[in-house]
Amino acid sequence: MIIVLAGIDGAGKSTAGLLLAERLRAAARPAIFTMNRSGRRSITGWCDRRGVHPPVALLDAVETSIRCVNVLVSHARAGPRAGVVVMDRYLYCQLALRHLRGLPVGRLLPFLLAVLPTPGLVVYFDVPADLAHARITRRAVDIETLEHLAGLDAAYRQLSVFPTFLVLDASRTPEQLVGDILQELGVSGVALR
Repeated sequence: MIIVLAGIDGAGKSTAGLLLAERLRAAARPAIFTMNRSGRRSITGWCDRRGVHPPVALLDAVETSIRCVNVLVSHARAGPRAGVVVMDRYLYCQLALRHLRGLPVGRLLPFLLAVLPTPGLVVYFDVPADLAHARITRRAVDIETLEHLAGLDAAYRQLSVFPTFLVLDASRTPEQLVGDILQELGVSGVALR
């Protein structure tokens, strides 16, 4: 089974994803955690340090390529023996970014969404942009603007598949979020710290 965690930066997807995989393994369910990054942070940092400002469409094409490769690798890892594969980010994230940037959907993302196995559960981590921004500022690894975070949240909500997502209040603790996901999966008897 594939579980996708989606949401804006600072929503807590990575922390909850690692904890979810750990809790599933504790319940004797094989589980792995994968991160389907797009390289946006690295690419943006590299460009900023060199004073390079490539067109948005070019940056998006590079990010989309990286994300697609990472998603394909994650699907390859999701073989019959993998059990549950918890994916931090997915193709939906790139679709939302494209919408935010005013770019067309293109052909590659819809094609991959049509041919790859459909995730068994997509969880959207719903968090206010100001709280996400505060979390990002605290971790001091990257920089996001409130406007970008709010715009990306709106872009996710405009995806045609958004109504199928399980939306959770991500202003709560990772333990609470994982508890909700485990309940949705029907997994009981897993002690939460």
